[in-house]
Amino acid sequence: MKILSQIILEALQKNKRVPEADLKKVLDKCASDPKLKLWNELVLNGLIGEKELASLLSVELQIPFLNLARYKINMDMAKLIPEKFARKHQIVPVSRIGSQITVAMADPLNVFAVDDISILTKSKVDCVIAAEKDIQDALDKLYINEADSVNKIAEGMESSEDFEVLKKDDDETGTMSSSKESQVPIVKMVDLFLREALKKRASDIHIEPYENRIRVRYRIDGGLFEAFTIPKKNQSALLTRLKIMSKLDITENRIPQDGRFKIKFPEKEVDFRVSILPTYFGSKIVMRILDKSALSVGLENLGLLPESLDAFAQAVAKPFGMILITGPTGSGKSTTLYSILSKLNTPDKNVITIEDPIEYQVKGITQIQSRAEIGMDFASGLRAILRQSPDVVMVGEIRDGETADIAIKASLTGQLVLSTLHTNDAAGAITRLVDMGVEPFLISSSLVLVAAQRLCRRICSACKTKIEIPDEVFIQLKVDIDLIQPDKSKRLFLRGKGCDKCAKTGYKGRMSLVETLTIDDNLRDKIVGGASSAEIKNYAVAQGMSTLRTDALKKFCLGVTTLDEVIQATSEDD
Repeated sequence: MKILSQIILEALQKNKRVPEADLKKVLDKCASDPKLKLWNELVLNGLIGEKELASLLSVELQIPFLNLARYKINMDMAKLIPEKFARKHQIVPVSRIGSQITVAMADPLNVFAVDDISILTKSKVDCVIAAEKDIQDALDKLYINEADSVNKIAEGMESSEDFEVLKKDDDETGTMSSSKESQVPIVKMVDLFLREALKKRASDIHIEPYENRIRVRYRIDGGLFEAFTIPKKNQSALLTRLKIMSKLDITENRIPQDGRFKIKFPEKEVDFRVSILPTYFGSKIVMRILDKSALSVGLENLGLLPESLDAFAQAVAKPFGMILITGPTGSGKSTTLYSILSKLNTPDKNVITIEDPIEYQVKGITQIQSRAEIGMDFASGLRAILRQSPDVVMVGEIRDGETADIAIKASLTGQLVLSTLHTNDAAGAITRLVDMGVEPFLISSSLVLVAAQRLCRRICSACKTKIEIPDEVFIQLKVDIDLIQPDKSKRLFLRGKGCDKCAKTGYKGRMSLVETLTIDDNLRDKIVGGASSAEIKNYAVAQGMSTLRTDALKKFCLGVTTLDEVIQATSEDD
């Protein structure tokens, strides 16, 4: 009977998925060390993805492939097979119907393990193939020992003495209340959330209650990744701890609550914005991480191309006018605005913002929290701000005609106004303002720059490797790559193989994709004349503006992102 490594070798040779030279190197390495597995070495060397390899085996062995990462396993399955046995043979019990049990395995040719399962469960065994990493993750979720409290999970953690939780009233004075006031396990667990999230460059922490467990996930580079789970019985203590830190009502569990707290680490200070939402199985907690060190990166480090940087530099240098950043939620608009504000935040300028909510608290800037429930909305707040003789004004978002009218008129009377709009492209911002009731002649006189923005992931610099992409791929995607970069010698197509530094994703960090629409005299005439957004966009492109898709493709040709990210982050119409 053939063993798994032989099947893998035959499948790879048949499909010619891995170059013969690379395959021979891996085979020689495995032959020299019997402890090494062919499957693991192929994946670790970036020659093939684990899921792709599992799919090839599925075809070769005529055994179904199951993507365990997207499959919800009934937690009662843990009672069918002992944890020690499941981990030893890398087996996950997936389902049981009558006298038939289905298990996911990395090595479905392990007939001895299959026979043992049949004896243990007194059932007929059906096998499906799954990726080894997915099996390991599934086992970690499935075999949560309820007897293991946070005490056990927190064992071996570093001491939390090197950071402090700042009290709300002490933010101005700098006096700090130490988090080492208590070293009980739940405090250590919260410390773990915060430390790990910052270490992994997460933007959010999601703590989600379920029927018999609590799941903790981090949002990294725009995607959510499961970190770990903790026992259900610790839910109340965890919620109470976070509410105390956020100065929220610990007795109220029926309505949503919002709060924030600040942590001072030796190297930096980080704000956490907390949202608590009551759900069927308890309160879901989402903590948004607002790292102030991100404000100092500057526009130069957001991944902008030289022409976009130049457009921003010219707009920011204007003494008055309006700069608009457009895009959907989560497209990096706030980071771009704060980067501009940091550049404008000098001792000789009066900078005032009205936001909902205040994401970053910045020294030297007067920041106002919008509170519509008491009549302090963007429009009324903006009126009050203009009586404070500001030089630079930032309005969190233009949501209605009244706010738009006041902001535009402010930009015409000597202030530089920054704000955001929810439109798909830069040209759409102009027609949106017209739809809000703003006169076209006011728009043409006030607008200096409109920038549409998206985010895409950067290729990990530690594991990037050169790849070849056939012309047929570009034809199928309707991408004229010759128009983007006609010189083939300057095209650099790269991808990340996946390494420890990027958590095997091949990506590390994100950058901005920007479409910058500079308002010139001809464009002002078109706006006054009632031109449509399509006409405005066509004119701007003719004048050299890069659309979002073009900007993304240029960065793809420079080898800083992948074609997959370009397609995912932008559309053909962008």
